[in-house]
Amino acid sequence: MKGKADLSSGSVEKNIMSIAIPMTLAEILHLLYNIVDRIFIGHIPGEGSLALPGIGICFPIISLATAFSKLYGSNGGSPIFNIERGRGNDDEALNIQGTSLSLIVITGFILMMAGLIYARPILYLFGASDNTYSYAYDYFSIYILGTIPSLITLGMNPFVNAQGYGFIGMGTTVIGAVCNLLLDPLFIFVFGWGIKGAAIATVISQIISSLWILYFLFISAPYKVSRKNLTLSLERVKRICALGLSGFIMGATNSTVQIVCNRAALFWGGDIYVAVMTVVNSIREILQVPLTGVQSGASPVMSYCYGAKRYKDVRRCNHFQLAVYLVYSLVLSVIIVAFPTVFSRLFSSSEELVEAAIFPTRVYFCCFAFMAFQSCGQTAFVALGKAKYATFFSLFRKVIIVVPLTIFLPYLFGSIGVVLAEPISNVVGGLAAYTTMIRVTNREFASHGVVL
Repeated sequence: MKGKADLSSGSVEKNIMSIAIPMTLAEILHLLYNIVDRIFIGHIPGEGSLALPGIGICFPIISLATAFSKLYGSNGGSPIFNIERGRGNDDEALNIQGTSLSLIVITGFILMMAGLIYARPILYLFGASDNTYSYAYDYFSIYILGTIPSLITLGMNPFVNAQGYGFIGMGTTVIGAVCNLLLDPLFIFVFGWGIKGAAIATVISQIISSLWILYFLFISAPYKVSRKNLTLSLERVKRICALGLSGFIMGATNSTVQIVCNRAALFWGGDIYVAVMTVVNSIREILQVPLTGVQSGASPVMSYCYGAKRYKDVRRCNHFQLAVYLVYSLVLSVIIVAFPTVFSRLFSSSEELVEAAIFPTRVYFCCFAFMAFQSCGQTAFVALGKAKYATFFSLFRKVIIVVPLTIFLPYLFGSIGVVLAEPISNVVGGLAAYTTMIRVTNREFASHGVVL
């Protein structure tokens, strides 16, 4: 197959970018799944100002569900898969891949049933009000039906990237994103289905994407999934979950933070401030896409080099990704602070909402550049199999810093305190994660004559 990155040869920078570039494009297109929904829904005549916070309430729930794709895929099974490949243990790599798929399907079914049964209390817990509940329910009750294909797409695509097929991985999201982009306006405006139409379009797109990736993994991939690889082994499950726990916690804590933010925003600013938080979080998702793309490229290369005991190449991976992260995040933080309304108008035609979002957006992103250190440290911990450190720093930034500050700061600064916790956590959490990563890896690599 063409377009494969050979992780066993060539420069690490080239290998990283050969995966990162198509994966960045793929992440941009995958973002269209939910961002396009928000853009179209926010511009529904007469309903957008309530429909937008309604759908915004659903996304912490969706983030919580998709955190399992990190547990079994990008942060759990995929790095182990590549470490075993680097060691030459191809049979074990295949078993890890099959175990991850089985866990994804089982978990997806359980989450779907729980969401259908407990939709009402879940939505009110996550910040719905009597004004926004009907919109949230209309979207969530349909979206939850696509949980299994969604988790397959997000959880198994890292195994495509781990094999070096970045452009095949990009195809997974291209197909779904294009379908969603075409179906959203058709279902929302032409058929008049409104927010329900957005959810139906997303589910159909997720199903198509999952069929694409399953075809590749079962039929075309060099490391194909077979029936014997799908059998669950307790040892493999424990190994995948131990390493993937950091990614799961990061996703789950992101959801927790959004819950706390939504409820604090509702208390201190009403439905309009919940809408502001939806806009701010949507902008953050857009800005983080290239960072996620580089992580998708750096992690498998770093894991492979680590498994092959090429420690100098591990160092080069680390230096390269940090340089890319810093340049990108610094430039974007300056742009977003200078021109916040440009981004806000993507999601709403309400002048009241756009004006209300200006100052919170500037506060939220003023220290975005420090996310470079958090991303670099976290990527290294996961890629090198340092599960305990990866888990701790996932908890540290969100649970230990953001959640308490989000609750406490509004008592001092009013509604703006809801977003003030984010820049504080970026600085403290980012520097703590990166400096710890340097110390931990240097202790291990020093005996091999390598210092990060």
